[in-house]
Amino acid sequence: MARVITTVRRAALLFCLLLAVPALAQKPVFTVGWSIYAGWTPYHYMQKSGLLKKWADKYGITIKVQRFDYAPSLDAFVGRNIDACTMTNMEALDMPAASGVPTTVILIGDYSNGNDALLVRGGLQMKDLVGHKMLLVEKTVSEYLFDRALTLNSLRDQIKQVRMINTSDSDIQSAFISDSSVSAVVTWKPMLSQLAQQKAVTSLFNSAQIPGEILDLTVVRTEVLDRPDGSGQKFAKALAGAWYEMMSLMSAQGPAADKVLTSIAEGSGDSLASYKEQLSTTKMFYQPQSAMQFGQSPDLKQKMALVRQFCFDHGLLGKNIGSVDDVAIHYPDGTVQGKADRVRLKFDTAYMEMAAQNKL
Repeated sequence: MARVITTVRRAALLFCLLLAVPALAQKPVFTVGWSIYAGWTPYHYMQKSGLLKKWADKYGITIKVQRFDYAPSLDAFVGRNIDACTMTNMEALDMPAASGVPTTVILIGDYSNGNDALLVRGGLQMKDLVGHKMLLVEKTVSEYLFDRALTLNSLRDQIKQVRMINTSDSDIQSAFISDSSVSAVVTWKPMLSQLAQQKAVTSLFNSAQIPGEILDLTVVRTEVLDRPDGSGQKFAKALAGAWYEMMSLMSAQGPAADKVLTSIAEGSGDSLASYKEQLSTTKMFYQPQSAMQFGQSPDLKQKMALVRQFCFDHGLLGKNIGSVDDVAIHYPDGTVQGKADRVRLKFDTAYMEMAAQNKL
């Protein structure tokens, strides 16, 4: 009888070990969210081509990619449903900060150099917008761009007199075209390109007039990056490696490069010509050195100071925020804008630097 019990115990132990093997062998899984924009659609190709898988395999992890509308991507990030996300510098600061989610920038992809704009119908001028309806995605850089447009034209006191209507990026193009009572729209390409072609529609202001203020980033929740097992670091390295291989393919010349760009454009339902037009107003940091240098420059601090103040003035930094310094930004040189114990956004150029030095 004792032998039988021992045999049963051994069998049970072996069974438990067999069940444990897949769990032990399972790779850490991370998810990146992206939405349609010239500087973010490369994630479509990175997934489709196997670039991300190649780099994820190198670091022994699994990377999944999920496409969203823009605002839902931010909600998914803040809700901890995804680990990394493409977003602008403003949303990287205000959305996670307002929810108490510290965020780290690991890739500075580009800045909008005409990709975002304020369009109007019927020859309206900036001073004429009072009382008119305007479509935009609220609490995003579209609202920031509009604020800057009024400020630079000494009309900021009129901002509350414009009838701003919150409209998702997936609906904004059709909503503006179908409703002639809407006088203005603030949006980004590719939607912007289609709307600019409409009859009697003109551009009053665009992001080329505020270069470097609307940055397009890949960010990771800081808690993910700081995982004790080191998997978060591997995730960031894999993303950086895949990203700069992608940038090398995009910045090449000739038919091979056009084939890559065509495949990227498919991610947003665009043609090659349309996607190239979008890239013409996007200041891409194709080289990791240039991205790293921008991330370490005093210029970044100056521009982020404007963004941070805008977020505070519009109540976007969360409840019970009594001062702009209650939400701080940490820079690569160790300096902090705001209170050192209240850092909610960190710029980390380490991964861009590793890419520049071929150490990924």
